[in-house]
Amino acid sequence: MITRLNKSDSKLVMAHMYVAIGCLILGGLAGLLQTFVRSGLLQLPKNISYYQILTVHGIVLALVLTTFFILGFQYSAVAKTCGHLTSVQRKLGWIGFFVMIVGTLMAATMVLLNKATVLYTFYAPLQAHVIFYVGMALVVVGSWISVIGQILKYREFKKTYPGKKSPLLSYMVAINGVMWIVCSLGVATTVLFQLIPWSLGLVERVDVSLSRTLFWYFGHALVYFWLLPAYMCWYAIVPKIINGKAFSDNLARMSFMLFLFFSIPVGIHHQLVEPGIDDIWKYLQVVLTFMVVVPSFMTAFSLFATFEHHGRSLGYKGLFTWFKSLPWNDARFVLPFLGMLAFIPGGAGGLVNASAQMNGLIHNTIWVTGHFHLTIASAVILTFFGIMYWLIPHCTGRKLTKFTNKLAIIQGYTWAIGMTIMSGAMHYVGLFKGAPRRSTFSEYGGAKQAAEWIPYQVLQAVGGTILFISIILVVMIFIHLTFLSPKGEEEYPIAEALDEQQPVTKLVENWRFLIIITVLLILIAYTVPIGQMFIDPPPGAKGLGEGKLW
Repeated sequence: MITRLNKSDSKLVMAHMYVAIGCLILGGLAGLLQTFVRSGLLQLPKNISYYQILTVHGIVLALVLTTFFILGFQYSAVAKTCGHLTSVQRKLGWIGFFVMIVGTLMAATMVLLNKATVLYTFYAPLQAHVIFYVGMALVVVGSWISVIGQILKYREFKKTYPGKKSPLLSYMVAINGVMWIVCSLGVATTVLFQLIPWSLGLVERVDVSLSRTLFWYFGHALVYFWLLPAYMCWYAIVPKIINGKAFSDNLARMSFMLFLFFSIPVGIHHQLVEPGIDDIWKYLQVVLTFMVVVPSFMTAFSLFATFEHHGRSLGYKGLFTWFKSLPWNDARFVLPFLGMLAFIPGGAGGLVNASAQMNGLIHNTIWVTGHFHLTIASAVILTFFGIMYWLIPHCTGRKLTKFTNKLAIIQGYTWAIGMTIMSGAMHYVGLFKGAPRRSTFSEYGGAKQAAEWIPYQVLQAVGGTILFISIILVVMIFIHLTFLSPKGEEEYPIAEALDEQQPVTKLVENWRFLIIITVLLILIAYTVPIGQMFIDPPPGAKGLGEGKLW
């Protein structure tokens, strides 16, 4: 194991971080404007629509920021645990990076020109300019190239040390990479074979049911592509930060294996109210969705077992007194821990979304948006910030000073408070008042029910303002850690596990077994529903876009 990433690997990691922080600024500003417009406190210029900034906010933050951050972090993880990247692996990283940059610029240009106002999901029949679809396809292809470089590093370690247990972080990166390639085949398929020909006018209509099914084949697994790097931090890095040991290496690997199995064949639970899919297949995918609860509970158990074991080892004997042993003055711990707490109600809300009866109550209300912000924008993003505060100085050869650490803790609590206010208002008004999602400010002709939504939309603006203040703090910390902080060595914290010397559980690193089970579950869940769409296709829909809808 190397002590520090070399300069070439650090440059690759930092390039991804620069893009991520730029996306945070742009997407955060768009989000702030959204909350003010939706609450009736701001009116946009006539040449800018609410749905345009909604598209910027969703795509830039949820797709672009997360992808660049994750790929940068995962490159650092495999380089740290398996050795410096080879020239081929590093070249793949740079090729993937620049392909994604080109794709991002193409897509962003069309959104800013209001020729791709298709919201976060770019759902048909909303239609974008072909350049947007080509750009998004390039982002996916670029990510595949980068992921292949990371998997090659893991494979190199396995070949060099046959029979030896692979480093936990590298195994986790490989699992997330394989899952990403398999799931993103869905969105690549609909973009290349449906949306691009449709946007070029080669076909007049698009099969909306098929397009949405392929999107959600990708779209729900995308959530775990975001989440698993946070789990990497929780399992393998946080225990080191608290000066403890991870509860179980084998349990961590087992949970990631289960995420690979059950994160993809579950997308139809996003389509529970849509026609064209038989109820039996919706039911099956709801059951598979609930299977994801198992590795989530395994993770929760492992984390708190780690914390308790550490506290007991220091002599704390009370039922919960071991909480005092945790480093509450260390931003590297505090921010991921806040993310863990956010994921408790966020995960519970996910069970509501996946339950057919309860989903009928909250479907297409702003509850769903609140859930998304509680899980991804809280649990995941807070953990990403916590990672950033040691990864950046590690790569730049600088120190996380006491002042910067305190500022980072303030930033984390500010984010948590802002998100609690905003997401809490979304959950409440969506569940109890039926407030819709994806809608700009409207009084609906003086309707009494719409008037009840407005105070909660003002609360969303309050929360959004606090969040934007937190974003400003993030940018300040980023600049300081990159350019201004004192020179020094910052640790790349990786924990040992209590069962470090035990062999890996059988089949967990048997990749033939892992891929066969993953593909088998996908075929069981999707073959008949998609086959029925080809056997009895709907008439299709003409495009709405480039000003046609708004």
